Amino acid sequence: MTDEPESKRLDVGGLRALAHPLRLRLLELLRLDGPATATRLAERVGGNTGNISWHLRQLAAAGFIEDHEERGTKRERWWRACHQYTSVHDADFPADPEIRSSLFTLMTQNLARQMRRAEEFLQEDWDEAWRAAAAMGHWVLRLDPDALLALGHEITAVLERHEALSREAPREPGVEDVIFQLQVFPRRRADEA
Repeated sequence: MTDEPESKRLDVGGLRALAHPLRLRLLELLRLDGPATATRLAERVGGNTGNISWHLRQLAAAGFIEDHEERGTKRERWWRACHQYTSVHDADFPADPEIRSSLFTLMTQNLARQMRRAEEFLQEDWDEAWRAAAAMGHWVLRLDPDALLALGHEITAVLERHEALSREAPREPGVEDVIFQLQVFPRRRADEA
């Protein structure tokens, strides 16, 4: 939700680069798991290295990823994400139906990926402590747009504080990466439809 250096604000060019579900998945893997080669990414997603390399170059041209020169060699090209997040501001996209359709596709692909991550957690074998700590649910709040925006800023501030603390924490046994997913949107009541 912020435009700090770890966030890239999506524009029309970036939208075109992310319009492909494989590119979205590759970017996610580089952000979550760190630098990788096209060969390693191809193994993860079940693709061929040449095709993955082409998609990686498209992401690089749009400014989402870059060469990781410290790890690369003449024989291996390593890639890394340039930003941890992509922020989307609806007002940045014109009313052009094709662009709006691409934005809708990107957002639904993102939402589907979030759902798959939650399903993967449910299917995986986690000990009782992790199962007890994890949470999935929803709340229904009665807010106007300004109150919703303020709530989003408040939640983001808490998450950014915890994220900064977790970046400083060493990787120790029992500590895992944790995904915090959030969707916030208005809902029309049945009697208003």
